Amino acid sequence: MSIGSVLDQLRGDFPDVTISKIRFLESEGLITPQRSPSGYRRFSTGDCERLRFVLTAQRDRYLPLKVIKEQLEAIDRGERIDPGTPRLLSSARSWVAPAVDFERSGGRISRETLLERTGADTAFVAELQRSGLLTPGAGGFFDEDAVRLVEAASALADYGLEARHLRAFKVSADREAGLVAQIANPIAKGKGAGARDRAEELIREVAALSVTLHTQLVKAAVRDALD
Repeated sequence: MSIGSVLDQLRGDFPDVTISKIRFLESEGLITPQRSPSGYRRFSTGDCERLRFVLTAQRDRYLPLKVIKEQLEAIDRGERIDPGTPRLLSSARSWVAPAVDFERSGGRISRETLLERTGADTAFVAELQRSGLLTPGAGGFFDEDAVRLVEAASALADYGLEARHLRAFKVSADREAGLVAQIANPIAKGKGAGARDRAEELIREVAALSVTLHTQLVKAAVRDALD
């Protein structure tokens, strides 16, 4: 298949995919299409399936390409990959590499369903929204991530931490995201094909490492508090 034909096959499930994205994934070694005598890329059915695997892992689990590449190499060796098992980033040493599972859970959950599933009351959810911790999507609907957030906030409330206290977590997360953006923005604005794709990949890796760093700092601080 030509790259245009591959694009037509993928766009139904991945409307944001572009020729530039496919070329970027090739440059990163995720696929290796053959070349015609005139130099045009020729993709096999296997290449197309590998692209689906990569794009799905990025979209649904927010995995960095290095992790996806490791999974593909394991599949090539005949190993069975459990999509629910967290993987480690090869870009960091094993004892500091984060388990990356930035799964973005979709869904279309109404406020009533959110309250029913979490056991929270209307006032508590409203307070989370006023504090900027919880933001509904289009049409006022929520997703599975919102369910997890409300459940965690409710559990913390049982220990006396109200929504206003949780603002510190939001401020910290925003600052971390801002630092990641400072690193990625110059790359995204760079010239050449695949600049935005490289920036998105950098964001995945740095975000995963920042979560690990944040976790270790909290653990150290908690130990000091207990001592």
